[in-house]
Amino acid sequence: MHAATERLLRHFLEGVEPTVPLVALWAHGSLAAGDYQEGRSDLDLVAVIDTPVTMDHWRRIKALHRSIDLPLADKLHCSYMARQELVDLAAEHVTWAHSEIFRRTVTAVTRRELHAGARQLYGLPPAGLLPPVSDQELADFVRVDLRDFWLDKTQGRRRWLRDVWVDLGMLTVARATVTLREGRLISKREALDVLAELGAPEKVVADVRARRYGTPAPVLSRFRRGRLARAFIRSAIRKTLT
Repeated sequence: MHAATERLLRHFLEGVEPTVPLVALWAHGSLAAGDYQEGRSDLDLVAVIDTPVTMDHWRRIKALHRSIDLPLADKLHCSYMARQELVDLAAEHVTWAHSEIFRRTVTAVTRRELHAGARQLYGLPPAGLLPPVSDQELADFVRVDLRDFWLDKTQGRRRWLRDVWVDLGMLTVARATVTLREGRLISKREALDVLAELGAPEKVVADVRARRYGTPAPVLSRFRRGRLARAFIRSAIRKTLT
């Protein structure tokens, strides 16, 4: 169904095996949840490797990602988790995303997604390697993310003129609300329906839906969209945290 995506995944697996001591490779997010939109969705991967990343591995990982010359390569993101660090939720793992290499955590939400239904591309499944995330750990992460990251980001205005902030902010609030209320994860498609229930501005929701699914887009200026999205997200987070 997604020929370019499958070709890219095969090519990446062929390249990553000799690059690092690979134990497992999993896809999560939209690709695993059945809500993947080729050309629009990111390809979110997690690689488990047998040893901590060395400087040589770092250089090899960077060279591998930069060498991929296939459609959608810019959307392929991968975190490299050492087997010895899987237990530590606070550990930062080498990650390639948005054409850069850096370190970041593999969050409680991502870990729960992996256990709930990862697409297994190589090696053992998540249940055979990755410790489960408790409901309390998941809820604690979501609350901190809303309070310390997203609520803080509503203080400024300029970033809300960009599509990526509006889309991700709106969807994150809806998904986080359901997780804290019901203890489960939902897809981005489901989140769009939840936004209506939360009283989100209809035109902003339609704008996000149009970009993700190619539905008719409303007439809405970037400035008005940003103002509406920012105000809703700030209000929704405060209600959710309360």
